[in-house]
Amino acid sequence: MNRQISRVALVGLVLLAALVVATTYWQTWASTGLADRQDNEIQRVAQFEIKRGLIYASDGKTVLAANKREKVAGQTIYTRTYPTHGFASQAVGYSTQSRSRTGLERSENDYLTASNGNLGTLLSSLGDKLKGSTVTGNNLVLNLNVAAQQTAQSLLDKAGCGAAVALDPRTGAVLAMASSPSYDPNLVEKTNGYAQIQKLKAHCSPAAPLLNRATQGLYPPGSTFKTITAAAAIDDHVYGPSSTFEDPGYCIDYGQKVTNADDQNGPEVYGLVNLVEAYEHSINAVFCNIGQKLGSTRILQEAKKFGFYSVPPLETPADARSASGLYDKGKLYDPKNADQAVDAGRLAFGQERMLVTPLQMALVASAVADKGIEMKPQLVKKVLSPGGGTVATMSPHTWKRATSAKTAADLNQMMVAVVQGGTGTEAQIPGVEVAGKTGTAETGTPHVYDAWFIFYAPADHPVVAGAVIVENQLNGFGGAIAAPIAKAIMQSILTPSDAQKTSTTTAAGSAGN
Repeated sequence: MNRQISRVALVGLVLLAALVVATTYWQTWASTGLADRQDNEIQRVAQFEIKRGLIYASDGKTVLAANKREKVAGQTIYTRTYPTHGFASQAVGYSTQSRSRTGLERSENDYLTASNGNLGTLLSSLGDKLKGSTVTGNNLVLNLNVAAQQTAQSLLDKAGCGAAVALDPRTGAVLAMASSPSYDPNLVEKTNGYAQIQKLKAHCSPAAPLLNRATQGLYPPGSTFKTITAAAAIDDHVYGPSSTFEDPGYCIDYGQKVTNADDQNGPEVYGLVNLVEAYEHSINAVFCNIGQKLGSTRILQEAKKFGFYSVPPLETPADARSASGLYDKGKLYDPKNADQAVDAGRLAFGQERMLVTPLQMALVASAVADKGIEMKPQLVKKVLSPGGGTVATMSPHTWKRATSAKTAADLNQMMVAVVQGGTGTEAQIPGVEVAGKTGTAETGTPHVYDAWFIFYAPADHPVVAGAVIVENQLNGFGGAIAAPIAKAIMQSILTPSDAQKTSTTTAAGSAGN
């Protein structure tokens, strides 16, 4: 009998221990995860009793997301309002009762609802609950530069569908992230408002205004990808800036002629050129031959060093970011034997099945600007308590060592040449040395291209780097369509002191020659 009682007691103790562990788990460690689930109806309703934290642009004054106090069935709730009516709407996202949350409103929900694990937040939230006061969330201050974001969005809306990303290459701070067409998140909760957004007419079909083209849009990179090919060639000491090539206007790839870009008078023929000139004038034939020399495997290895085949880190939801790389039948394609499965000649100048996001190409430019180091991109600058105290400050972190400082310096020389006298002269800024690379990517429709430009400035001490793409442009080359937009974005960020530093450096360099 005693043995049976002991067994029952032991089972009871085990069950009690399991209950304690399970309760502790679900109420502490798992509580945040449960709150984040978009299908958690109870939590969704309860969170509208919380006064969500505000979202600001980098100036700390421009409010991107605020609250509206309402009475519903005698209960006070707080619904979201967006005073800027579409400023970085895909990145900021929305928080609604009927359609839950997107963008930073979703991924940073813990901070915005004071349910993050920070001790100060926990004590403040607990105090509000004990006093019966409304729980107030933490405020987010983003890195988005108001002038740069407005410039990017305005020019993209005029040019057509596309995206632009601007970063501080030294820190990874996202200074602009625009996607066109955009939308007004205030419409989402209105009657038929969501349907209006979905039916929005634009220069592309589908318009897909809710899609963040900057982080999700996948496009052939065209000649901007020559930056990766050149990096691989220089890294391996196969070619260098002074290496020479004979350009007959085409290369032979799989028995077919691949010509240089059409200048409306026929294929361009440059004759004897070096690598800098081939990059400066974006000579497809030369890069086709370089690709055949390197092989697809080596080019893809170099691309991975820059972040291809990885989803770039960012505070937005993971399902709102895409990895760049080869795609086959809509899926990321990483062949085991790329030299046999992938056309190296066309891959080398950014065609084949290569698809990239504007964010990834901005990171490529940023890596060259920062001596081969790719910083982790960050939208959020800091988190503030309702009283203004600092809850968290986002410090810079390295994401990738993309290439060596020596290779980055060679690429810098090449990118400066593009803007000074090559395909990117439309990006020139008086008093500032700009580095860039154009891209004119085939879309499958004759004479219709995706127009690209990647960039950074000032070239000798970069403070801004980025990428611009405008989709489906009839006879639209990157230098004519995307470069002027990039120029305007850079001008909105650069200060007179940046130009002064460039002038001083140039003068010092001239004196030494």
